[in-house]
Amino acid sequence: MQGNRSRDTQAELVVRRLVQATGLRYRFDARPERDLRRTADLLFTRARVAVLIDSCYWHGCPDHFKMPSTNRDYWEGKTGRNRLRDVETTALLEERGWRVLRFWEHEAPASIAASIVDVVRDRREVTR
Repeated sequence: MQGNRSRDTQAELVVRRLVQATGLRYRFDARPERDLRRTADLLFTRARVAVLIDSCYWHGCPDHFKMPSTNRDYWEGKTGRNRLRDVETTALLEERGWRVLRFWEHEAPASIAASIVDVVRDRREVTR
């Protein structure tokens, strides 16, 4: 498991490149709140938008996740805890005024980037 990336995945890199090409700037692999041990894949601090691009395997995508046949108890617990943590993270950030955008790694990068740009620009307009 040590070889599995927690950041700079192919999906993240493509989306980051597309978002940056629109002129928006962001932080990546950063904590939205100092006291939370959670990181967002892309973070727009002024607009208070946190973007998370979830892996189909580690986060249990309903379309693509297939439970491993060996050590099934471990993997059921692991993916279950990951899903619970995802829900908890979204709730915690939304309570603190963040807009949380979650995407699956299999979604089209151009579509993800367009959604991010729309939300960030809308949130910036509201805060002005």
